Amino acid sequence: MSTNSAGFVGNIPSHYDAGLGPNIFTDYADRLAARCAEEPVAKAIELAAGTGILSRKLCDVLPSETQVLISDLNAPMLEVAKAKFTAADSVEFAVVNAMDLPFEDGAFDMITCQFGVMFFPDKPASFHEAARVLRPGGRYVFNVWSSMSENPFSQVAHDVGAYFFPQDPPGFYKVPFHYGDPEAVRADLRAAGWTDIQHETIRLTKTIVNPEAFAHALVFGNPLVDEIRERGGVDPTDVAARMFSELKRAFAPQGMTMPLSATTFVCRKT
Repeated sequence: MSTNSAGFVGNIPSHYDAGLGPNIFTDYADRLAARCAEEPVAKAIELAAGTGILSRKLCDVLPSETQVLISDLNAPMLEVAKAKFTAADSVEFAVVNAMDLPFEDGAFDMITCQFGVMFFPDKPASFHEAARVLRPGGRYVFNVWSSMSENPFSQVAHDVGAYFFPQDPPGFYKVPFHYGDPEAVRADLRAAGWTDIQHETIRLTKTIVNPEAFAHALVFGNPLVDEIRERGGVDPTDVAARMFSELKRAFAPQGMTMPLSATTFVCRKT
């Protein structure tokens, strides 16, 4: 990829939140927030929080006195997230690199991250940092997407990009879906020193909310749109129109429902 796969900037965050959020993120956010709330939490940090989809749900289920730091590498994503909170919420926001956390050892008793780990260039380094800033007994609760074959909307999106640029297909969609083997994740966790690791793969059947908006967001709600503009010669709105057609072709026979699959990890610092 010639573009930054983690560069969720410009107008991308608003499209991401409105079009992708209801379709691929909110259901898993409910489940991840519930796992986070299974034990008492005094001070937590969310990594790669994006537009605050999990953040809002997390604060709704944790005790009001829990201190939550909501962080992301991209400040524009956090600006969208901030709008979901009021002064009454016990939250702070920070631009943070998950591979170089600017916190003291044992600063938190829980870390969470929804669909962000796949974008970290050095995953063992990020896992090592997570362990460092957790107190003994603290938990790291995160999830990752399964493969593209188990999340066929992503294959549709990738193939639409390749249709317009057959000689140089945009590669964004390979990034969030490349880390779907739980054993590969567990190996990286062990390399970073984690020993108490549990995981569960969760498969859902999701009815697409507003398919046209979903198609638009699959183009404009992530760095795919930057890849299209970098290559030139194609209007991204034309890509979105074909995306809509291909989504209907793939999922209309099932009533515009699609399978989703992701794995949740709960890791405890010993």
